[in-house]
Amino acid sequence: MSEADDLARELLDRCRARGLRLATAESLTAGLIASTLCAIPGASDVVDRGWVVYTYAAKTAMLGVDAALLAREGAVNEAVARAMVDGALREGAPEVSLVVAVTGVAGPGASEGRPAGRVHLAAALRGHATRHAQRDYGAIGRNEVREATVRDALRLALEALG
Repeated sequence: MSEADDLARELLDRCRARGLRLATAESLTAGLIASTLCAIPGASDVVDRGWVVYTYAAKTAMLGVDAALLAREGAVNEAVARAMVDGALREGAPEVSLVVAVTGVAGPGASEGRPAGRVHLAAALRGHATRHAQRDYGAIGRNEVREATVRDALRLALEALG
């Protein structure tokens, strides 16, 4: 069992104990967080939905991320990660209580002037402050960045539960 599997199991167990449903809003991981959670038997008790919002247009259309913000700042920043959480909480209401969102550059190479391995993560429990973390994994490889992001996203979601 991998560290990500252990984190996913803990997150599911803690949400289940509190009767919470969760959602993911994913850019660079393209559904890998939701997939990791749903690989655990019984995940359907907790996982409600997920959004893969790889493009600016998807972030705007599906989660209501401000198009002007994306045009001005790009997708790889704290404001966009927070806006993805806000949009997922809004779109998932009232069923979804916990959201984790990620946006970043998996690589290879830089994008939007951000280096490979730069990731912004955000998570929030409905009615509580959104938590944010920036990670700079470096150019460790596309899949490695995505896998590290999954682990850190699950950790941040656990932190958001308090």
